[in-house]
Amino acid sequence: MSESALDLSLDAAALTARLVDIPSESGDEKVIADAVEQALRALPHLTVDRRGNNIVARTDLGRAERVILAGHLDTVPIADNVPSRLDEDGMLWGCGTTDMKSGVALQLRIAATVTAPNRDLTFVFYDQEEVAAHLNGLGHLADAHPEWLAGDFAVLLEPSNAQVEGGCQGTLRVLLKTTGERAHSARSWMGANAIHAAGPILARLAAYEPRMPVIDGLEYHEGLNAVRIEGGVANNVIPDECTVTVNYRYAPDRTEAEALAHVEEVFADCGVVEFVVDDLSGGALPGLSHPAAQAFMEAVGGRAMPKFGWTDVSRFSGLGVPAVNYGPGDALLAHKRDERVDTRAILHCEERLRAWLTS
Repeated sequence: MSESALDLSLDAAALTARLVDIPSESGDEKVIADAVEQALRALPHLTVDRRGNNIVARTDLGRAERVILAGHLDTVPIADNVPSRLDEDGMLWGCGTTDMKSGVALQLRIAATVTAPNRDLTFVFYDQEEVAAHLNGLGHLADAHPEWLAGDFAVLLEPSNAQVEGGCQGTLRVLLKTTGERAHSARSWMGANAIHAAGPILARLAAYEPRMPVIDGLEYHEGLNAVRIEGGVANNVIPDECTVTVNYRYAPDRTEAEALAHVEEVFADCGVVEFVVDDLSGGALPGLSHPAAQAFMEAVGGRAMPKFGWTDVSRFSGLGVPAVNYGPGDALLAHKRDERVDTRAILHCEERLRAWLTS
């Protein structure tokens, strides 16, 4: 067996360690993608397709429903935390243990061991999730082969502490620019201070009351916040330009256009001379009323929570596939030097997924 070969007879925790030991920083996923493809092609009940370092495997059993299990293969840059290490308390340490090679291990284990599922299955493994959105492999698949991603319900196996997180929020980032006139600070009345002109923007943000809509029984909490302010020329110059960067995290009952219109309305009379959209990604409705989602909730247990943040479930939502986040690991440990996951949580999630797909 080659150093990069994957043994799918290992339990999901041991398989996670094996995956962590194959470095796969964003843009360098070929070795792990090759290993995943090789392992999947050895399973006769699956049809396997590949585009770049993105792999899709499917059953075709004629079931009434099709569900998708998806996960990304890449990690953030390694921080002296590969190879993996298992401690005496059952914690597995290493880059990607939480985000999200434990989730990928679950996909592979289900692919290998659930050969006659009660629903047809599609397994999606994609690259470059941790970098710029235009590089995201799931996005490339959605553009090039949307038929590969067709389904009734999707589970993105991102870390969620083994708790279902429904849908995700959208995110909008805008640059609000104010202008003035330069002058010597000793004669400030000869100019106009662009930073002072941003005061109404900051006041509006400080007074803003976010919505907290309830969708499918989940209460989302929006947020509109300044995340950066830039302005100034020198310590003795009245600035003639200032830019306030504002991030709006909005609930998935709003479209991208509605989110943009709302932010424009909030700052309509605040002296903004230029309004620039720097980033905009839609949210995803949780879809928990779908029969497949209800069966999933019954199998995995617990109480569904809203996803505070943006994930690739949004891409599935854009394709008309309701989706949730569910996986082992604490998202707060993602990208950290001491990233780690409890192996018991991995095995628990494997057991719950198997129950959902075989009961």
